Amino acid sequence: MEHYDAVIVGAGFAGIYQLYLLRAQGLKCLVIDQAGDVGGTWYWNLYPGAMSDTESYVYRYSWDKELLKTYEWKEHYVKQPQVLAYLEHVVERHDLRKDMRFNTQLVGANWDDDSQTWKLDVSSGKGKIECRYLVTGLGLLSKQNYPEIDGLDSFQGQLHHTAKWPKDLDLTGLRVGVVGCGSTGVQVITDIAGKVSHLTCFQRHPQYSVPSGDKVVTDEYRKWVNENYDTIWDGVWNSITAFGFKESERAFSDASPEEREKVFQENWDKGNGFRFMFGTFNDLTFNPEANEAACDFIRKKIGQIVKDPEKAKKLKPTDVYARRPLCDGQARGGAYYEQFNRENVDIVDLKETPIERVEAKGVRTSDGKLHELDVLVFATGFDAVEGNYTRINIHGRDGVSLAEAWDEPGPTSYLGFTMPGFPNFFAITGPKGPFTNIPPAVETQVRFINNLIGAAESSSEDKPKAIEATPEAEKDWSKLCEELAANSLFWKAEDNWIFGANIAGKRRCLRFFFGGMQGYRQQLEKCEKNGYAGFKPFADGNSSARAVKL
Repeated sequence: MEHYDAVIVGAGFAGIYQLYLLRAQGLKCLVIDQAGDVGGTWYWNLYPGAMSDTESYVYRYSWDKELLKTYEWKEHYVKQPQVLAYLEHVVERHDLRKDMRFNTQLVGANWDDDSQTWKLDVSSGKGKIECRYLVTGLGLLSKQNYPEIDGLDSFQGQLHHTAKWPKDLDLTGLRVGVVGCGSTGVQVITDIAGKVSHLTCFQRHPQYSVPSGDKVVTDEYRKWVNENYDTIWDGVWNSITAFGFKESERAFSDASPEEREKVFQENWDKGNGFRFMFGTFNDLTFNPEANEAACDFIRKKIGQIVKDPEKAKKLKPTDVYARRPLCDGQARGGAYYEQFNRENVDIVDLKETPIERVEAKGVRTSDGKLHELDVLVFATGFDAVEGNYTRINIHGRDGVSLAEAWDEPGPTSYLGFTMPGFPNFFAITGPKGPFTNIPPAVETQVRFINNLIGAAESSSEDKPKAIEATPEAEKDWSKLCEELAANSLFWKAEDNWIFGANIAGKRRCLRFFFGGMQGYRQQLEKCEKNGYAGFKPFADGNSSARAVKL
């Protein structure tokens, strides 16, 4: 059996940084990942148009300041190949690869109370792995969601999920159908519309899509960013979204109708869905009047952009503007809505004409029409948050599985990454973590976990006691999350994956902390200053001797 102080599952943004910090403490660490190399979600998501929903200068690590200022990024939004290359560079720069093992999947994990260790079953290697600390960086979105459609096995063309995209797939000149028009679907459609011979978009829910505003970065702009990085990151840490733009402090009611229109237009022109949601007015996500005004603005934009009235009608959403904001790419011919002015692009409203079945030559809808296809693409999202964990056999104290622990209340945690009954187990971006830009959220959690482990390791005892959240702390955290989300309009969005409503039979409940990045960091700092309140064995108020600033 192999023995490690810490095993980290996942070699994406979270796993890379966690390895860097824990190794700096002198711990013997191993990163395992079922992928063939580093990258996490960016290793798998090779679909056309894949890019971040965050501007390039903050979709990276803040902790390596030299690399922050010297690593090249050419466009305002970093694309999948560039994200992957960046993470590979970080790994090589800090000599992290020697402690990584790829093509290795975590199959099961069992806590052993006698030895105070985790026993891991993995898909490769010689037997089990034993570790004192188990850290997972599985991401929010990794377990693919496939819709249940009759006849999939009969399709004679190619069938692909966007999260398992073949590396060298060329869609040029083919007839392609895309099921799903959420974040991924919007990016795929925008990218391939001008390349395929015909594109059929099977839409379940119309989306409020704001153009990204992507363009090439000028030397002057890059110089300004480098000179202002300290200010930029200070703004990130003390914001709601952690996206790097100035969030609005103005209420919708404080602006005249003319001013409101001007503000919406200015933010539409700047681009980015998060900026449009949080940079226009400060009450857009909980004030129905403000939200409806934003909805109406985007609907009018759709009507102005899309020339075919029938297509425009199908593309106009009718529910609230309260999902994780979409951010499309920029392709030849414009952004997402502009693609529907192409003669080779059709849209099928699945509420009007649902898919009945897949046949050998394509997809048949309830109106009897056969949509003939060479390739069928599922951009149908993920079993988000807990789906990444319940597919692994993780058992804590007394053999209780994580799935069992989450069965009645739904997925929950203390501080978004640790659960009572699962000692020395930390799930980065776990349930009820911050609803923000991912890399800053990951950095914040990783640093806290590092400090928490450092506090245990620096204790005077020969054998550090296991770290475990108390049930009371978990309940208090859940209560706080519920209070923060109580007035949010996100609850009202149809089939919103944020609450698990995109998966048939999945419990619809809160899965995020809606207090913003600043509010989340304040909670962690409060916990740390109070001697890691809510964690065993720190009831005495022990402090960390190896703390990294949050």
